[in-house]
Amino acid sequence: MPRSVNSVASRARRKKILKLTKGNFLARRNVWTVAKNTLEKGLLHAYVGRKLKKREFRALWIQRINAAVRQHGMSYSKFMGKVIKSGIGLNRKVLADLAMNHPEAFKAVVDAVK
Repeated sequence: MPRSVNSVASRARRKKILKLTKGNFLARRNVWTVAKNTLEKGLLHAYVGRKLKKREFRALWIQRINAAVRQHGMSYSKFMGKVIKSGIGLNRKVLADLAMNHPEAFKAVVDAVK
């Protein structure tokens, strides 16, 4: 008995991957093996990038808070220690936003901590 190959499903699988590689250059978009490798590597980079994004934003918030706090004569580590001890429920993201966009509100937080 001859072997049955489900060519409809195979073609659909290939079309799905080739559709995702649309926009790539030359063979990276339309040659099956190259496109498959390109897509796999791209998805891997996207996964890693989602993890790195969190790290990079936290580092950015810390730098912004540090710069703003030093204008008020305090270091970042002392400021954050006092924020945690005083029970102010603001995280680094909110503090960095206050420091950038609402300096008077950030000054009020610094004064409350001192």
